[in-house]
Amino acid sequence: MAKNIKKTNALRLLEQAQIDYTAYEYSVSDGKTDAVSVANKLGVSPDIVYKTLVTVADTHEHFVFVIPAASTLDLKAAARTAGVKWVEMIPQAKLLPLTGYVHGGCSPVGMKKLFPTFIDASAESLPLFFVSAGKVGMNLSVSPTALAGLVNASFAFVSH
Repeated sequence: MAKNIKKTNALRLLEQAQIDYTAYEYSVSDGKTDAVSVANKLGVSPDIVYKTLVTVADTHEHFVFVIPAASTLDLKAAARTAGVKWVEMIPQAKLLPLTGYVHGGCSPVGMKKLFPTFIDASAESLPLFFVSAGKVGMNLSVSPTALAGLVNASFAFVSH
């Protein structure tokens, strides 16, 4: 567990669930908050840094997808996985009111509501992966299966 780091909702929820994690802070003074830049700042491979994306479906339901930093969400695979006709990214302006998180700091843990969540299957065999800790400039490393259990997520191939 991280010391001397201000706790976010995501970190508090992981601690309450007694899930081991490590929190990392990094500078955003250069304005680069995309997941590949975060991997470079943390000194780890982009293959183990994942970004959290929030979508809306034709049914007006919201779904969360956690995919590798350098990947793109496969909207058709995501819709099939979610059991809907189509999904699209929510407008950035709707992210904060819907989830409680800002763009660049959206964590799959601690959203205002627990949305159906899918983690790209590429993470399932990893011992640890990195996701946002719930604020810009902070990530955390955690077991993908432990995180999936906490947010009731399923693993599926949803990126390319």
